[in-house]
Amino acid sequence: MYVDKEYIINLRREMHQYPEIGFDLPRTLALVKRELSAIGLDYTEEYGESSVVATINPEKTHFTIGIRADMDALPITEKNDISYKSKIDGVMHACGHDAHTAMLLGTAKALYAMKEKIDCRVKLLFQPSEEGRRSGAEEMVNHGVMDDIDVIIGLHVENWLESGEIGVCKGASMASNRNIKLEFFGRTAHATLPQTGNDALAAAVGTYNGIQTMLTRTINPFSKYVCSVGKLSAGTTQNVVADYAEMLITVRTFDMELDSHIDTSIKNIAKNSAEAFNCTTKIDSTLNCFVLYNDSYISELVLTSAGKVIGKDKVVKMPEKLSSEDFSQYLTKKPGVFIRLGTRNAEKGCTTLPHNNDFMIDEDALPIGSNVCVQFVLDHHNGIDEQKIKESMGEIL
Repeated sequence: MYVDKEYIINLRREMHQYPEIGFDLPRTLALVKRELSAIGLDYTEEYGESSVVATINPEKTHFTIGIRADMDALPITEKNDISYKSKIDGVMHACGHDAHTAMLLGTAKALYAMKEKIDCRVKLLFQPSEEGRRSGAEEMVNHGVMDDIDVIIGLHVENWLESGEIGVCKGASMASNRNIKLEFFGRTAHATLPQTGNDALAAAVGTYNGIQTMLTRTINPFSKYVCSVGKLSAGTTQNVVADYAEMLITVRTFDMELDSHIDTSIKNIAKNSAEAFNCTTKIDSTLNCFVLYNDSYISELVLTSAGKVIGKDKVVKMPEKLSSEDFSQYLTKKPGVFIRLGTRNAEKGCTTLPHNNDFMIDEDALPIGSNVCVQFVLDHHNGIDEQKIKESMGEIL
C-alpha cells in the first residue's frame, strides 16, 4: 500500500542474525543510522544512551506525532532452524524487536517520500533496553523526548492474533512492572556448628514464606496482580552455612496503590527476617513500567485507520494483560496507544509466544504494521481534538 515489504523483511532478517542486549547495541544502532541516512533523514542521539530519534518535517511545530520502536533482544539461545538464525551465542530476538525496528524504518521511508503531503512533524523513536532492568523508555523520557510530542503510538507483534489482524485494548491494557532484588548478608560456619554463623539462606527462605502469607492474607483476592519470586540462590557448598543469598522478584499490578503495598510489605518482611537470623539485607526496588493506559479516543482513531488498511473485519479488541511494557513511560507524559499486530500463522509454525527459544513470526504481516502507522499519520496530520482526548482520559482516570 505505502511501504516496501521486501525492504522491511530484509532489514528484520539482518537484525535477527545479530541481536544485542540492553543498551549495548552498536551493530543495531549502526544499521538504524545507516538506513536513516540512506532515506535522507537527519537524526539525533541526544535523548539518552543508545537512542536514536529522527524527525520528519521538523519545521512544522504546531503538531507532532511520535512513533516508537524498541531495538533490544534477549539472553536466549535460538532453537529455530532458519536461514537467518541468530549468529550470536546465547542471544536472540525472541520478542520481535527486530521486527519493530524494521517496521519503523519502513514507516520512515514511506512517510519521508510523502512528507510534502503531511502537515505535521513526525518523530521516530528508536529505543534501547525495553527488556532490561533499566528502562530505555524512562531514559529517553528523562532526556525530554516527549516534550514536543502531542500523541504517540507504538506497535508490537502478537502471536495471540492471526497474521495481519490489528488489536487494541482501550484503557488499562497492561500492568505495571516492579523488579525487586533482595540481598542477605550473614556469616559462614561449618554445617555442624550452625550456631556460630548467621544463615543468609534461612533469612531468604523466611522472607519467601512471609511474602506468600502477605499475598494471601493482606490483598483482596479479586485484585489483579502477580508477585513471583523468579530466583533464589545462596551458599557455595553443602557443609557451609551460607553467608549470602539473593532473591529476585517481579510484581505486576493494575493498581499503583497495590504496587506500593506489596513493595513496602516485601521490604518490611525482608528486614524482619534478616534481623531474626542476625543478618543484614540490601534492597533494590525499581518501577520500570507504569500501568499502560491506551487513550480511548485515540484508540478509536487508530482502529479506524487500521480498518482502512486491512478492513474492519480484521480489527479486533485485545484483552488486558498482566505483562508489562515500558511504552507506558511515554504515556505518563502524553496520550497515545500501544497497538498489537497479529503475526500468528500455524501453517508456517508461527505460534509460540515471545520469550521462548522457538519464537517466530509471520513476516508477511510486517508491512501491515507499517502501513497502519503511515495511515494514522495521514489521517491525523492536521491534529487531534484535544478536548476529546481530555474527555477520554477523564473516563480512564
